[in-house]
Amino acid sequence: MRIALLEDDVVVGAAMQHWLEAAGHTVHNFTSGKTIVREAARESFDLFMLDWHVPDMSGREVLSWLREKQQSTVPILFATSRDSEEDIVAALQAGADDYMVKPIRRLELLARVDSLLRRIRPKVSEVEPISIGPYLINLVDRVVTVSGEPIEMTDKEYDLTVFLFRNIGRLTSRGHISESVWGRSTDVQSRTVDTHVSRVRKKLELGPARGVRLTPVYNFGYRLEKVSVPDDAAA
Repeated sequence: MRIALLEDDVVVGAAMQHWLEAAGHTVHNFTSGKTIVREAARESFDLFMLDWHVPDMSGREVLSWLREKQQSTVPILFATSRDSEEDIVAALQAGADDYMVKPIRRLELLARVDSLLRRIRPKVSEVEPISIGPYLINLVDRVVTVSGEPIEMTDKEYDLTVFLFRNIGRLTSRGHISESVWGRSTDVQSRTVDTHVSRVRKKLELGPARGVRLTPVYNFGYRLEKVSVPDDAAA
């Protein structure tokens, strides 16, 4: 999963990033509130981890921005040294999903992160097919069929299809797509993402007639969502 971490202590931030990445997550590490807000305005994440005392803009203010301005429903975990009952209650009432008091322990952190991610998305099976409307994705054979007909796809087109269908209903940024399909270490431009999305849309005939809609969001990314099939299409 893609995690945004706000922690101004470089040593603590590096340790948590190492733990999370060793567990298979991708972590973007930020040291100031305004920096993570700027990034969250143009990138999508699966979870936010926030410290309270950070430069420019406190973690509490970042939380309010995410919930009120961004209207984000992404899970938010506070990891901070503030341990009073009043602080914990204030953060939870403001929209935090969980709260950890430093020093952070590795196994507890990983367990809480997994618990939060399971709330928004059931654990993804590596073998169970993905079935939505006429679309069936065989994860074992890496084959996509539409109404029973196999579709010829490149490896990246297939990987992109799996990502979009696993995130159906969510708005995902181009950067999020790029990391998930091409890997974080690869420098993939937005044009490459857009080209592959266009090819997948055409090959799979993604549209309301098939019960789905793939919507581009200017300067951000894409959302694949289920829609009602028109009566004339269903007839």
